[in-house]
Amino acid sequence: MRPWLALPLLAALLTGCGIRSTQVPTDFGPAPSRVPCALSGQDTATPSSGGVPVQVFLICSAQLVTVDRSVRIPDGTAEAARRVLVAQGLLDELAETPSTPEQQARYTTDVRGGMTVGGPRGRDPEDTLRLSTSPADLTPTALAQIVCTFSDSAAARDDGTVVLGGPAPDPLRTYTCTPEVRSSPGTEAPGSKAVEGS
Repeated sequence: MRPWLALPLLAALLTGCGIRSTQVPTDFGPAPSRVPCALSGQDTATPSSGGVPVQVFLICSAQLVTVDRSVRIPDGTAEAARRVLVAQGLLDELAETPSTPEQQARYTTDVRGGMTVGGPRGRDPEDTLRLSTSPADLTPTALAQIVCTFSDSAAARDDGTVVLGGPAPDPLRTYTCTPEVRSSPGTEAPGSKAVEGS
């Protein structure tokens, strides 16, 4: 058979075997990374045994997103002390570095470690929470994380609002977590109003 007649036959055989010649590069790069803000049940941090299940708000895709955590509260704790212990536990969880799966899903936190919370001082309302750092000195996102986390817990008032201040005599304000804050914590400040007499 002449060489020029063999070429079409060879091409047909190659096509029939499912082999296609190509000059297009086949390196499509690394596999896609984890979908932002998507966590499976195995990815979430495991609540410590004996703790009270809670949720805290972390940052993901410029929004506030809840993750499961737990805080330890001794049995028989009085209500006033319980509120402070819950608030401190939540604050500690907010300041913790997100787990490896959470970081891979792009969860972050703007709350810094070392912050403490205490109860009312002097003539403060009984449900007051005073932070070691004045709310005015926190970043907008950190304040949103704290307010929304507290408002969804036993640290809040019955109506879901939170009375916060810095070290006494820092003035007190009543804060509210709104859907707008949860969707845009960096630009939408939590609603607040001054507490009379503080």
